[in-house]
Amino acid sequence: MEVVLFICLIGDPTQCKDQRLEHKVQTDNPFRCSTVSVPMIAQWAGEHPQWEIKKWSCVAQGGRDM
Repeated sequence: MEVVLFICLIGDPTQCKDQRLEHKVQTDNPFRCSTVSVPMIAQWAGEHPQWEIKKWSCVAQGGRDM
């Protein structure tokens, strides 16, 4: 599964977009994906302090964005 973040620029909250994380979660279970992906999301947030994560979800690989 892929983790998709909905993020907005802290300096300009009108600038928002979907961001897919590079690392895939090796499960077909959305609940398991949401549990396993928390550290990856935290790492991404630490590496991108100019962005605020508004929401996130797990989607099937190649699936639709939020």
